[in-house]
Amino acid sequence: MEEELNYATVVFKNGGRPSEEKNEDSTIYSTVKSRVPVTTVPDGEAPANFQHFRLLVVCLGILCVLLVASISAIVYTVCVVMNEQRAFAANLSHLKKENEQLVMERSILENRTEELTRVRDDLNWTLEVIMKFDSFPVTDFCPDKKCQPCQKGWILFQENCYLFYESVYYWRTWQDSQKFCQSKAANLVVIDSSQEQEFITNHSKFYYDMFHGYWFGLHQNAEEDWIWVDGRNDTVWYWMKEEFADSGQCAMIIPFVNPTANWDTVNCLMRNKFICESGVLIRTPVT
Repeated sequence: MEEELNYATVVFKNGGRPSEEKNEDSTIYSTVKSRVPVTTVPDGEAPANFQHFRLLVVCLGILCVLLVASISAIVYTVCVVMNEQRAFAANLSHLKKENEQLVMERSILENRTEELTRVRDDLNWTLEVIMKFDSFPVTDFCPDKKCQPCQKGWILFQENCYLFYESVYYWRTWQDSQKFCQSKAANLVVIDSSQEQEFITNHSKFYYDMFHGYWFGLHQNAEEDWIWVDGRNDTVWYWMKEEFADSGQCAMIIPFVNPTANWDTVNCLMRNKFICESGVLIRTPVT
C-alpha cells in the first residue's frame, strides 16, 4: 500500500513578494514527512518469528510423512489381509475337495468291508455244510468243477435245498426216511412258513392211492407233544379236518388236497415217500 505524502509550507527569507525570476532560485523546500508513522521491528523479534515458521514447516512435513507412511501401511495391511483371505479361501476349497475325496474313499472302504464280511460269512457257511458230510460228494455239488447251491437232483428254494424222494417201489418208514436224510447231511423237512408249505405241496405228487403221502419232520415225543426234528415245537398247523388213515405219532403230507389243510397223522411204521431238507452249499440272495 502506497504511503500518503504531505508537503510543508514554503517560507521565503526576505519577507517580500518575490519576483518571478528569483522565486525559482530562492525557493527552499522543507523536508517531506509522512503522516503515517513508521513501524520498526525490535531487534531479535524477526529471527524468532522466522524460527517459529521454520518449526511449523518442519512439523507439517513430519505430519505429511507420517500420513503417507500410515496410508502406505494401511494399504500394505489391506493387501496382506486380502492375500491371506484369498489363500485361506483357496486352502478351504482344497480342504473341502480333500474331505469329499476322503468321504468317497471311506464309503468305498465301507462297501468293500461289507463285501468282504459277506464273503467271509458265506465261506464259513459253506465250510459248515461241508463238515456235515463224512465224505463230501464233490461230483454231486460241483459238476464240471463248478459248485452249485444244491446237490444234483435237489430243488433250491430260498436258502434251502429239497429232495423229494420219488422211488417207485422202495418206500420207507418215518425213522428210515430220517436216517436217509441224515446220510445226505439233511433232515426231514421242517416247515417254517406258508410259502414253504405251498412250495412243498406244489412239488408233491399223487402216487399209489389216497392214503399215501410224503413224510416230513413232525412227530410226537414221549409226552405226545408234536415236535420237529430240530427240537422246536412251535409251528403253524396245516392239519386235515378229517383223517384219511389210522392216526399215529408221525405226520405226512397228502399231495392232492387243500394246501392249507393237508397234514395227516399216521403210524410211523407205514412206508411212504419223504422230503429231505438241507442248507445250501453256496448262499445266494433270497428272492
